[in-house]
Amino acid sequence: MEHPKQTAESMAKNVMRFSELKDKGIPIMFIDSMIPRHYRMNYAVIGDTASENPDYEIQRAITTPHNFQIGMGWAPPHNGPAWHTHDYIESFFILKGPWRFYWGNEDDPAKAEGYIDVNEWDLITLPPGMYRGFEYIGEEIGWFFAVLESHRVFEGKDPYWSPQIEQQAAELGYHANELGKMVHPSHYQQDKAEHTQRLLDLFQQHMGIPLQDFQPPK
Repeated sequence: MEHPKQTAESMAKNVMRFSELKDKGIPIMFIDSMIPRHYRMNYAVIGDTASENPDYEIQRAITTPHNFQIGMGWAPPHNGPAWHTHDYIESFFILKGPWRFYWGNEDDPAKAEGYIDVNEWDLITLPPGMYRGFEYIGEEIGWFFAVLESHRVFEGKDPYWSPQIEQQAAELGYHANELGKMVHPSHYQQDKAEHTQRLLDLFQQHMGIPLQDFQPPK
């Protein structure tokens, strides 16, 4: 099989620098992102990473096509994705924990059937069709690295949210259309700026340093 020759320029495009990624966070990547207790900063590293927000297309760290998706994210204590599911597998490698993953087989978050706690260097893989929600249960800022099974963005609803979460998001002006793409409300740009600052303030509050100064532990 013939493959294209690589150059210094093409190889440079295949590197994600964490120092640069920190400035490419997407504070409202999903319709639940503005709901209290579901605050987090998401990053699109490779592929669409299940985003409902088309902003990911201009903030993706590596744009070279791949047959999988990789994302990262962080959240303050007791925050994380709301109750939802996907039609594909997603796996989470914990960079800073602990995180608590709730799971169940119905769309009502009150009917969660159990939970699993995972910490640094632990990995949890979540099967398609199973409802889940998760939150950082530590005291600083929790980080995760996500790998998703290959899928195509904006071809239908994804994620599938519980009706309760969709209602809460709608009250804040957020919903996704029939293709799974977020419909930006008229106040989106203001929300984006304010929520970015809210998250940055929470990061500094819990870590004692601004995000721009944060370096992964060695």
